[in-house]
Amino acid sequence: MTAAAVAAQVGGVLVGDGSIEVRGIAPLDRAGPNELSFLSHLRYGQWFATSRAGVVLISPELAELAGTPLTRIVVARPVDAMVTLLARFHRKEPRAQGVHPSAIIANDVHLGEGVTIDPFVVIGEGAVIGDGSWISAHAVIGAGSVLGRDVRVHSTAVVYPFTELGDRVTLHAGARVGREGFGFVPRANGVVRIPHAGRCILEHDVEVGANSCIDRGSVDDTIIGAGTKIDNLVQIAHNVRVGRGCFFASQAGVAGSTRIGDGVQIGGQVGIGGHVTIGSKANLAGGAGVIGNVPAGETWSGYPARSHRDHLRASAAIARLAKIVRPLEQLVAKPELSSHDADSRADSRADSAPDESGT
Repeated sequence: MTAAAVAAQVGGVLVGDGSIEVRGIAPLDRAGPNELSFLSHLRYGQWFATSRAGVVLISPELAELAGTPLTRIVVARPVDAMVTLLARFHRKEPRAQGVHPSAIIANDVHLGEGVTIDPFVVIGEGAVIGDGSWISAHAVIGAGSVLGRDVRVHSTAVVYPFTELGDRVTLHAGARVGREGFGFVPRANGVVRIPHAGRCILEHDVEVGANSCIDRGSVDDTIIGAGTKIDNLVQIAHNVRVGRGCFFASQAGVAGSTRIGDGVQIGGQVGIGGHVTIGSKANLAGGAGVIGNVPAGETWSGYPARSHRDHLRASAAIARLAKIVRPLEQLVAKPELSSHDADSRADSRADSAPDESGT
């Protein structure tokens, strides 16, 4: 694309040479003369000053910023404009429609139109694969599972039996959805596993990262709301209900029967205890340990998690406390020293006092 064509596609104002050819997209510090980059925040101004990028998408408030890129496309939201262009330059994975001969598919499986079943895929009895779906090599679709339209299951992902995936769901490599939850009852004759009769349901447009696990319900269903995005290495336990449009960063863990509202953002390594409620649009900062209910719209952090402001105050207090520990120890020790000194002085006076003989 030429710079002029890029400007037209994103609805921006072209400043500079519109004939420059754009052959790729790259960050400011690595972009070359035939690549497009973007600048939306002044924190990257030092990169912009020396960037070799041929064309830069730039916000209006930074349009006059000094820098080597002379061809600029002024647009209100450079990041959003970049997203619309990425598909034009991104190399798509090759796809051949049809069923590979090495795939093992039960006789009563229903395959929709335009599906792709790659080598060594296994699909169990009674499964339904929706139109346009793509199952990559070595993935397993359990018996009775139902996949909607345009579902993408990447290599080695596993959909356990009787799991339901909505339209445009994506499971990345190694994801496991619908497995039995971690439910056991200790008895006199040993530990007994709780049967998990519930389902695992992923609604439309859910994305599950590589090696993440979502358990099916025991007596209830585990449900992940439409549009929720789950990063790699996330664990969601049985009977959990997740609302629409939530975000889970890597290594987050959610214990059983937790309720999470719409639009919740969960940072990396957050741990959420069982049977708690996270209100809609709440934010949990990375590393938070949640052991109680979180009100809607609030940001919590720390362990145990509490209001982010309270957590910052507590952390600041601990930092100040470290500076006064030694003076406090000395202050506490002073009465003991004074008592000891008083006893010593009393003994000294007793030794120097005259005895009964007057000597």
